[in-house]
Amino acid sequence: MNSHYLTTLTQRFCSSSIPCQQNPQKPYKPQLVGLPPTISSIRQCADPCFSAAASGATLVPFKICNSRLNRTRASSNDAQSIANRGGSNELREPSFAEFITSERVKVVAMLALALVLCNADRVVMSVAIVPLSLSRGWRQAFGGVVQSSFLWGYLISPIAGGTLVDRYGGKVVMAWGVALWSLATLLTPWAAETSLLTLLAMRMLLGIAEGVALPCMNNMIARWFPQTERSRAVGLAMAGFQLGSAIGLTLSPIIMSQGGMYGPFVIFGLSGFLWVLVWVSATSSTPDRSPQISMHELRYILNSSSVPSLSKNQPKTGQGIPPFRRLLSKLPTWSLIIANAMHSWGFFVILSWMPIYFKSLYHVDLRQAAWFSAVPWSMMALTGYVAGVLSDMMIQSGISVTLTRKIMQSIGFIGPGLALIGLTKARTPFTASAWLTLAVGLKAFSHCGFLVNLQEIAPQYSGVLHGMSNTGGTLAAIVGTVGAGFFVELVGSFKGFLLLTAFLYFSAALFWNVFSTGERVNFDETA
Repeated sequence: MNSHYLTTLTQRFCSSSIPCQQNPQKPYKPQLVGLPPTISSIRQCADPCFSAAASGATLVPFKICNSRLNRTRASSNDAQSIANRGGSNELREPSFAEFITSERVKVVAMLALALVLCNADRVVMSVAIVPLSLSRGWRQAFGGVVQSSFLWGYLISPIAGGTLVDRYGGKVVMAWGVALWSLATLLTPWAAETSLLTLLAMRMLLGIAEGVALPCMNNMIARWFPQTERSRAVGLAMAGFQLGSAIGLTLSPIIMSQGGMYGPFVIFGLSGFLWVLVWVSATSSTPDRSPQISMHELRYILNSSSVPSLSKNQPKTGQGIPPFRRLLSKLPTWSLIIANAMHSWGFFVILSWMPIYFKSLYHVDLRQAAWFSAVPWSMMALTGYVAGVLSDMMIQSGISVTLTRKIMQSIGFIGPGLALIGLTKARTPFTASAWLTLAVGLKAFSHCGFLVNLQEIAPQYSGVLHGMSNTGGTLAAIVGTVGAGFFVELVGSFKGFLLLTAFLYFSAALFWNVFSTGERVNFDETA
């Protein structure tokens, strides 16, 4: 155990430098005892405050305080469990019960809720565009332009947002992002009634704010989870992302029938501000800053972390301009960009056009169309977590990280490509929904491919790498979303566009398997 870790423990145990109330004139001084190298001496003052020291390490000045025990949740049981492990430097893997009740799972649950709101806010327009187009006489192609205005803003922010995340941490940037996109959602009804340009500008603002969501998620998970738990953490967070699609698509028609066309925008917008209040008060950017985390969990995360700023007492990277040229000089970076581009193409085409697809091809009403479109996203939330657990198990069993990521990404791209071909043959809305559910469910495996890989090839640049790959993904999503509308108007059918999307899935899978890696890439040298 190093002195940095001891300092962290000391700072967390005591928040003020007050002498022991038993003897106010003489502060309590811990003594080093030649016991095991983990924790050599744990003592308790008359006040409920603990101090710890490690033999063989530099003695850190310990503060004695009368702060309440519920400030830290670091109980005497935590200390005793560490002391009982004696000289072993190995930390056992936490059980499922310990994992699911840990502080890091609380953080990822809050991230998942943020991504629920993120996707719910963006898909409301996929439902509202139908009555909005009818009331204003918009053609189908122009409806695609209105929906793509979100992506115009989303194109702007990922790189800048990723850089801010690397510099200031995920907590602060995520709070500002959610507050801003909730405001944009809340003001959308006013913008729609004001003018078309105002509506497009508000949708752009929504996209700008939501561009920081996934880089923040990646940043927080990289700092709170060791590599052997990272896939399931991403699976949990992205489950919220997919459930946001399902919730937005299913609740929006119901809310619209009761509260008018703009009702969902108001409800989802206000929910975002409530989330921000909880996030700011209940979470921390890193585990060593958390006042709620237990001593055992903190030690487990710090000893297992591969992020330099956590595993060692090193200065933060990325304080200046990120090395874009060096990042782009490596083929693993381009494998991430192309994978994200294809993922976003398929994601936004399905998200934006499937309600209209079911309504126009199978002649179902708006509520049924939204339901058929929402079922696949619920399946994606489930399969995403299953893929995360499976991915972590593969790595723990000795399969290399590189091979694991390639297997996951292949399932996540080849599977949806085949399912979209099957979708073109569907004759009923139920059959079509089954094929779409299979496509979207298998698509979740790619979260354990390229999305986790960002943290592995360069954890110190994971935010800006995510921003760069998101920019490529957003460009592809704009082309796909707008292109689908014009393609359907020109050809008169969605089937040809679905076949094109399947071909692109197969091509992206091939590029990924040739050029991706799960190992750390040296971005300090040019190619």
